[in-house]
Amino acid sequence: MPGPDITRLKSKGAGYVAFLGCAILAVVGAITQPLVGYGESAASQFQFQPATRTSQSGAAAPPAASSQPQTNQPQTSEDNGTFVIRKNVDEVLLHATVVDDRQRIVTDLDRNAFSVFEDGKAQNIISFHHEDIPVAMGIVIDNSGSMREKRAKVNQAALNLVRSSNPQDEVFVVNFNDEYYLDQDFTNDLLKLKEALEKIDARGGTALYEAVVASAENFKSAKLERKVLFVVTDGEDNASRETLEQAVKQLQQENGPSVYAIGILGEEEHPKRAKRALEIIAQRTGGLAFFPKTLDEVDEISRQVAHDIRNQYTIGYKPTNPKGAGGFRTIRVEAKAKGHGKMVVRTRSGYYAAMQPAGTN
Repeated sequence: MPGPDITRLKSKGAGYVAFLGCAILAVVGAITQPLVGYGESAASQFQFQPATRTSQSGAAAPPAASSQPQTNQPQTSEDNGTFVIRKNVDEVLLHATVVDDRQRIVTDLDRNAFSVFEDGKAQNIISFHHEDIPVAMGIVIDNSGSMREKRAKVNQAALNLVRSSNPQDEVFVVNFNDEYYLDQDFTNDLLKLKEALEKIDARGGTALYEAVVASAENFKSAKLERKVLFVVTDGEDNASRETLEQAVKQLQQENGPSVYAIGILGEEEHPKRAKRALEIIAQRTGGLAFFPKTLDEVDEISRQVAHDIRNQYTIGYKPTNPKGAGGFRTIRVEAKAKGHGKMVVRTRSGYYAAMQPAGTN
């Protein structure tokens, strides 16, 4: 919950000087600091700029530290026990889940079972892994007014997701209504994550797209290469300046996160529109969208998400069309193996390659 308003006078004796001081600071702040959601859209900002909460003591909580994009950096860890992916600068990495015709996850395939196509052209696989690799994960939870009675069970499900995941995962928490709050940056401390999830101020609208895009930007400071967003909402976006198309484009940037979304849409005025938006976001990024009939199903879904993430294949290829040429590239991955019937590979549907600056080799 936000603390007391730090611009409020603490006593009548503070008087006129304090009033003038606060007024001057407010004016200067308005001039020098852009407001969240005002001016440039979240999609065009390359820093996470969450709204600022105030603590119970009245001190403003610090925003997330800005960072430069870590393009083509390998996954690293200070723990020698962590599996490390050494990514080639020209390599595209895909994280893929394979299911059979009964929707059971297939975990016994080797490199030869897979075929990768970019823009319809077969690609040469140059790396392949099937280990439980730690991920960088963002937990993004709707904090709008309609979520007030749902947050306790949703928070428990989010914590169980972390408990069921790799203990070396790095996780951050964003709560959002018509603004978004980075209430905990990357950590694997369950207590800190619990405290962040309990910062409930259920009010206002649902700026889902802005919260998701801003959360994706926060991965720029991640040390781990694999990235996942776990999103829970109970309604359609009604407060973002972003459109669905703009949000999806940002999520499909190279090395963007996979999105696993839960839509608790029983009370939503436009459930079909809200459902379609979550399905598009999940499908285009290689994740899944779930629509539980009851709130009690959310916890089991969170465990299913953890199982999905921990049983993925990591496939690397060097595009025949160099990434430096830029542009959007479609991706299709197929899997065939003896002893298996029809299999479906779920991964991102495409990505926007970073265009190489003119004059560089």
